[in-house]
Amino acid sequence: MQHEWLSEVDERDEVIGPRTRGDIHRLKLRHRSVHILVFNARGEVFLQRRSPDKDINPGLWDTSAAGHVDHGEDYDASARRELEEELGIVAADALEPLFKLPASANTGWEFVWVYRLIHDGPLCLNAEEISGGDWFAPAAIDAWISQSGADLTRSFQVIWQRFLGLGSG
Repeated sequence: MQHEWLSEVDERDEVIGPRTRGDIHRLKLRHRSVHILVFNARGEVFLQRRSPDKDINPGLWDTSAAGHVDHGEDYDASARRELEEELGIVAADALEPLFKLPASANTGWEFVWVYRLIHDGPLCLNAEEISGGDWFAPAAIDAWISQSGADLTRSFQVIWQRFLGLGSG
């Protein structure tokens, strides 16, 4: 995983060149990621619990699916790939782009495109990436964050607050 190739980008999200994942994280360089909020027909959002073996945020609750944009890949292709790899969802054209967050310390120096998908199942969790997951009502997530946000990744909390600001929560 540390030898996975990502794109280092500048402050305008323009590609500088390829770098290994290990170098990107060690040097705190700007790069790209995607996060997908998967909702069911009842309006609940699926959150994944990250595997305890992950090198970043092990065991914490996070966005439904998320991951780095590989070097040479675009955001949309990456979102479709991550959905299939992590949750077994083949999304085709059902992904709705919501917003893009700037790279900052709160996002791990990632420019983050956030997407939404309505999907009632099935889900096939990738055990190497995810130790579990569950569906949550938006009000339960709001309460979780307002009480402390314990066990939630910082990036998910930033994404959720921005999502609520859209009037979509």
